[in-house]
Amino acid sequence: MKEQKKNKHRVDVYGERLRHRAPQLSAGLQSVLYYINENRATVLEATALEIAAATGTSDATVVRAVQALGFAGLRDLKKTLELWFEPVMNSTDKMSSTVSEFTCDIQSGIDFVLEGHKHTCEVLGSPENRIALSRAVSLLLDARQAAIFGINASGILAEYAARLFNRIGLPCVALNRSGIGLAEQLLTLQRGDVLIMMAQKSAHREGMTTLREARRLGNPVILLTNAMDSRFAQEADVVIQVPRGGENGKIPLHGTVLVCLEMLVLSVASSASQRTIKSMKRMQELHRGLKPGSHKR
Repeated sequence: MKEQKKNKHRVDVYGERLRHRAPQLSAGLQSVLYYINENRATVLEATALEIAAATGTSDATVVRAVQALGFAGLRDLKKTLELWFEPVMNSTDKMSSTVSEFTCDIQSGIDFVLEGHKHTCEVLGSPENRIALSRAVSLLLDARQAAIFGINASGILAEYAARLFNRIGLPCVALNRSGIGLAEQLLTLQRGDVLIMMAQKSAHREGMTTLREARRLGNPVILLTNAMDSRFAQEADVVIQVPRGGENGKIPLHGTVLVCLEMLVLSVASSASQRTIKSMKRMQELHRGLKPGSHKR
């Protein structure tokens, strides 16, 4: 299973318990436990009833299976799985790992960024990505509204890209908060919208909740990622591969994602040029009205 190829230093609590205790359990309990093991990202967002339906058992059997591995219940199990999904290295670790390999001069830092962006541009320009970008633009041209999901650093990119889309006449909202703030933003989604997601491997709650809401509304999903085998990639309608230069514990380059976002914005702008020009002219008219002395007679 691809999603279980984790860092060798990570302790897989669930996997260890499954290996030692499952052979002593009934076939019914084993079927539930092995399903959970093979579908960890799905289980994080599933209820006992949903797991039961997927395994042909009952919710009581699901709870008994989880408890047989020493967990207090499904919630306790999910907390353990969430820790397993968390990135092994935090941003400080990644920065330290990156700069420790630089020589003591400015050129090594410059080369790291330039090489990362050069590689990204080569991948974005590949035939497969050009097809994906064309499909994404077609979806956006027919959209009532675009919505851009991103959290943490990607949340800043979401805000910026939303402003660009609004400028060219495509209404757009950023989905870049967490908790109740994200729930409020998700209320703006309606049928006919298109969701652009910036997400990687971790099937975090913010991303999965946003994805479920888009699916409920029947909205297409465009994913910008370098994790081509993630849960998000499996669910997206269009997947655009965006390398971020963060492999092997290195700090990721967020500018590579910005390159892809600007490709989408400018492609939509040129494909709907009349709408773009009309919107930009209207923005300039509004701006002139905001200048000091513009309302003097």
